[in-house]
Amino acid sequence: MKSFFKNTGFTSNGYLNLTPRQAYKELSENEAILLDVRDSAYYSFKSLAVPEVIYLAFDQLKTNYKTLPKDKALIIVDSSGIYSREAMIFLSDKNFSNIANLAGGIIEWERDGLPLKENIEERLSGSCMCQLRPRNKSSK
Repeated sequence: MKSFFKNTGFTSNGYLNLTPRQAYKELSENEAILLDVRDSAYYSFKSLAVPEVIYLAFDQLKTNYKTLPKDKALIIVDSSGIYSREAMIFLSDKNFSNIANLAGGIIEWERDGLPLKENIEERLSGSCMCQLRPRNKSSK
């Protein structure tokens, strides 16, 4: 199996992390696939504009991880990096070896000015990106 992520990223507690810029390069120029573990309410509003994305909510990961490709590099993302790290630990325990966490999640991606797809029609509320929820129609 091809080895990915050579000479890039940093290790924290034994797991590989990529900065948003490093992840963007891997997703744009190499064969890496983004694994977005956020709930659909989050990614339907804002997602990373990269060539290939698999959407699999964290709460569905344990029952559906076998659908993920083991022969491809996966960069795991969530809103801030918490659930993506937990997903990475879980997948590592299931013998996925070409995986990396997007450090800081979509929040850091956006701060770095990297490309996003936004659905401005999907109005959200919340004090930070990690707490955004669709607004009730009556709260417009």
